[in-house]
Amino acid sequence: MTKEVCSNIGLWLLFTLLLSNYVVDLEASHHVYNRLTQSSNTKSPSLNQPYRTGYHFQPPKNWMNDPNGPMIYKGIYHLFYQWNPKGAVWGNIVWAHSTSTDLINWNPHPPAIFPSEPFDINGCWSGSATILHDGKPVILYTGIDPKNQQVQNIAEPKDLSDPYLVEWKKSPLNPLMAPDAVNGINASSFRDPTTAWLGHDKKWRVIIGSKIHRRGLAITYTSKDFLKWEKSPEPLHYDDGSGMWECPDFFPVTRFGSKGVETSSFGEPNEVLKHVLKISLDDTKHDYYTIGTYDRVGDKFVPDKGFKMDGTAPRYDYGKYYASKTFYDSAKNRRVLWGWTNESSSVEDDVEKGWSGIQTIPRKIWLDRSGKQLIQWPVREVERLRTKQVNLRNKILNSRSRLEVYGVTAAQADVEVLFKVRNLEKADVIEPSWTDPQLICSKMNVSVKSDLGPFGLMVLASKNLEEYTSVYFRIFKAHRNSNKYVVLMCSDQSRSSLEEDNDKTTYGAFVDINPRQPISLRALIDHSVVESFGGRGRACITSRVYPKLATGKNSHIFAFNYGSQSVDVLSLSAWSMKSAQIS
Repeated sequence: MTKEVCSNIGLWLLFTLLLSNYVVDLEASHHVYNRLTQSSNTKSPSLNQPYRTGYHFQPPKNWMNDPNGPMIYKGIYHLFYQWNPKGAVWGNIVWAHSTSTDLINWNPHPPAIFPSEPFDINGCWSGSATILHDGKPVILYTGIDPKNQQVQNIAEPKDLSDPYLVEWKKSPLNPLMAPDAVNGINASSFRDPTTAWLGHDKKWRVIIGSKIHRRGLAITYTSKDFLKWEKSPEPLHYDDGSGMWECPDFFPVTRFGSKGVETSSFGEPNEVLKHVLKISLDDTKHDYYTIGTYDRVGDKFVPDKGFKMDGTAPRYDYGKYYASKTFYDSAKNRRVLWGWTNESSSVEDDVEKGWSGIQTIPRKIWLDRSGKQLIQWPVREVERLRTKQVNLRNKILNSRSRLEVYGVTAAQADVEVLFKVRNLEKADVIEPSWTDPQLICSKMNVSVKSDLGPFGLMVLASKNLEEYTSVYFRIFKAHRNSNKYVVLMCSDQSRSSLEEDNDKTTYGAFVDINPRQPISLRALIDHSVVESFGGRGRACITSRVYPKLATGKNSHIFAFNYGSQSVDVLSLSAWSMKSAQIS
């Protein structure tokens, strides 16, 4: 370990001790467990840690939630995140900070932003980073003032020559944006500023999540100098009935191709751009997005036909995934997506193990050729952790059969499989009322046989299948005499653990693919998390599971087919995964 890393860890631990007397009691949409936020929760994590991940980002201990201000500066990736230095439940929030050269291995630094001034004395909540004209990074974040009002503040690095940006300073002009009697902003629902972008008029724009009664909206502010901000008369977009919009994100995507686009870009010559507006709905705790057109003159976002910014919109991830944030990676010309995954265990279990929350593996994100959905795929850097590989080719999974994958560390693995379905004409007809994929997956769990499915993977499975998490597909006919099909992807946690107190919700998503072509499934397995990517990233489901038997060396992986018709495994590749260096 380098001297620099040792020094950073020391500073990080010192900060934890210094902040040990700092207690905040806030009422907000965030979960607060008042009876568990006392100093007794600062005990060291349990030595028995079967659920701690090996290659997903998480701090050494305590609570973590939203990813904040991800960016690249002087070749160094930065991740800030909401962190509680006092315990494994939400509260006492600061901006923790880590850096990386590859998005996978991370070094910690002291928290970058923490409550210290009247404009953030009751908490430093989520926000974003923006790179200004001269290459200088700045952070806009939500502070909680003495009246528990949510206000927007700015911080900037103390030393721009430091690629690690260890020290930050706050502007004496803070707060830059605040609720008042004139603007009529809801003081308890005004948070999470986005990365800013430049308009044709050389003014910066930023949006902030809010609500008015049941109307969710993205409030727009403009500025010439990034310090004096003016509220626009109309929001960028709104929806009546959706409730509070948290953690908004707004960015351009190229209409064709997978390269990323810088947030302020107007597009290259002959390049067609679309825009994505993403929100985290406080009511549902899911992330939704719409694709549309940005009216730069009127500062309005107009969703494409078929999109509505509410709970019916498509989601980044149909499992446990929230408060996501993208950034433009100028070094690799890609847009990268971060997302927070919280626990499915009890609060008491979180306190016992000494930590709560992980970040999913960063994902490259781009617009599908259809223009109707986004595609996500784990960044290539995670493949550097692959070690021992097992390959299977041209296997047949007959009805009610399983095929165990031997030779890899099943609790910490990466699996890619390609299925080929036979006899599509024998698919069951989907009921017209079956419009909710999660409900279908819940009612038709892995034990329910149909003609085409379920087939997929059983992961984090015990030898005799007392426990397992299954990720699988079913295929239905759209109509009785139709040659069109519906592909359903499920992540079934109902048998994931013998522990009854865990959240064992079953998740589901429709996958917009042609089942006449091979169907792909990838699973990133890491002790207590399974990230699944169906149809080459057209549907993503993240699950948190806590097996009692299927841990460590007692974990197994199976390919399976419980449907009536046989399914071909054209290829299956599995890798043991090394642990990432995350201090």
